[in-house]
Amino acid sequence: MKRSHDRQAPGMQVPGVQTRVVATRVLDAVLHQGRSLKAELAQALPTLSDPRDRALVEAICFAVLRQPARFEAALSSWMSKPLGYRDGELKALLFAGFAQLDPLKLPAHAALASTVDAARAIGRTHQAGLVNALLRRAQREGIPAGDAHAHWPAWLRERIAADWPQQATAILDASVEAPPMWLRVNRRRTTPKDYLARLQDAGIDATFDDNAPDALRLGSPVAVVALPGFAEGDVSIQDASAQLVIDALSPTAGARVLDACVAPGGKAAHLLERDATLRLSAIDIDAHRLARVQENLSRLRLGGSVQLAAVDAGDTAAWWDGVAFDAVLLDAPCSATGIVRRQPDVLQHRRASDLDSLTATQARLLDALWTTVAPGGVLLYATCSILKAENEAQVEAFLARTPDAAAEPLDARFGREAGAGRQRLPGERGYDGFFYARLRKRAV
Repeated sequence: MKRSHDRQAPGMQVPGVQTRVVATRVLDAVLHQGRSLKAELAQALPTLSDPRDRALVEAICFAVLRQPARFEAALSSWMSKPLGYRDGELKALLFAGFAQLDPLKLPAHAALASTVDAARAIGRTHQAGLVNALLRRAQREGIPAGDAHAHWPAWLRERIAADWPQQATAILDASVEAPPMWLRVNRRRTTPKDYLARLQDAGIDATFDDNAPDALRLGSPVAVVALPGFAEGDVSIQDASAQLVIDALSPTAGARVLDACVAPGGKAAHLLERDATLRLSAIDIDAHRLARVQENLSRLRLGGSVQLAAVDAGDTAAWWDGVAFDAVLLDAPCSATGIVRRQPDVLQHRRASDLDSLTATQARLLDALWTTVAPGGVLLYATCSILKAENEAQVEAFLARTPDAAAEPLDARFGREAGAGRQRLPGERGYDGFFYARLRKRAV
């Protein structure tokens, strides 16, 4: 159903107002209607022609969704009568206003004026004075710090505390912070050293990372259009943890490789950037997301180097031709608890009951895909989760029921030891949370 992010209203012509209106409607959809942030932004951002406006909408939405309980608490303490259930859009606008003042720290005059005008633009003219008064109070007094983790579901906080008792607070703290922007340099077109020089010439600060050989970490995020050669495929945006998946899989030259849950395609592209001789098949259950994979591969000039298919990886009878793979990558569906800072709406949508379904899906995919691995071949199991049930316990159970499987050690580049695998926690070295386990099939 088409949403109305681009709906015009009085006051929309004022500079900055449309940006606040778009951010408000995205936030209302996510916070009050259970929508996906990624899907809402995909519809909303194209309505803004200026990339700076698109970047501001994203910044506002992420700032709000990383600490909505803090803004909720401030609103409750400052209003004698709470907003009603029909006031979701107004609350979203107020949250957007708070986020501009803290943590984004935009110039207060511009933030207040545009947000108050946005109240009129969404048909809340009679409440523009209220918006002005609340934002001015936030400007004067600051927004109380409160419990920065209060928006985490209690069941999930308990699981993290049980799994990581010494690191739980650091995990939650890291998930509230904006992550650094990581680039992956396309080896087929340039080198990290040469691309770093191009960034410096463009006035963009960046550094190498000792663990991830194709990665550059930016000193501060920039718009994609500012990256030299992005449209030509010289570089992609990808967190260092995700880049390390290819080093953990480490297929031999010319190997027959399967990427079993490929979307959005960053890891498949990285494989081909590393080795043009790989015979790569890439599948995903979501045909719509597979189209995005094709777009990404085309930008990187890799479109003809991979076989794509929209299938259920676990239903091997429907797609596998019986020719075994030397290496299989299973970047499994998971709770995404390692990337909350990048997908903060995960906390809005995730339920405790989801974990049973996810772990069952992971086990089904592991068992099915193992049959496609050649004797002597490897399967890399990876997730962007930090929950042990999805990671070390999942791999331990798989090894217990699979006599011809053995775990191979990974080194400290991939994080701390976690059973038969390695676990990177969010924020460590600036990385996302990620789990890796390399499994070898015994030769006949």
